[in-house]
Amino acid sequence: MTYRLLAGQGGDRSVIDRVMGFHADHCPVARSLRGAIDITTSIELVSA
Repeated sequence: MTYRLLAGQGGDRSVIDRVMGFHADHCPVARSLRGAIDITTSIELVSA
């Protein structure tokens, strides 16, 4: 999955990275696919 985030000035990359670290544990789709396929994520920050 690639997330495209609209990032304004002053955005805190550490918060984005922290959330990306645990989001799959709370995503119903990712949880249902766990073990069947490998899921990778990336972030693309788009300037405002």
